[in-house]
Amino acid sequence: MVHVLHLTELSRWRAGGDVEAASLRTEGFLHGSPDEATLLAVANAFYSDPAEPLIVLVVDTEKVDAEVRWEAAAPTPPPGVSGDMLFPHVYGPIPRPAVCALRRLVRDPWGRYTALETVMEPGPCL
Repeated sequence: MVHVLHLTELSRWRAGGDVEAASLRTEGFLHGSPDEATLLAVANAFYSDPAEPLIVLVVDTEKVDAEVRWEAAAPTPPPGVSGDMLFPHVYGPIPRPAVCALRRLVRDPWGRYTALETVMEPGPCL
């Protein structure tokens, strides 16, 4: 069983149903991170000032109907992530039963994301 992390808007999660994002239409896949350190680097590089609260989904890739490909970042990975790091790209929606935990991003006093904190473990995949 392989777990990947997907950062999304809390409102998108609360809306129910399968999880999608604009990138599924524009790029053909949903972005994922292989581990906490990489997700924190992505969050700090691209989501330092989000328009709404974010949540991290822990996804069991064996429960995702879509193909999951491990691919290089394009054009380059965010600062702090190795250039040879491969990222999980989910080529379809993430079904809710594939989400086995929810985590929130924790910030330090200077606004940098420093950790993930478990909010809920809705499924038995951990």
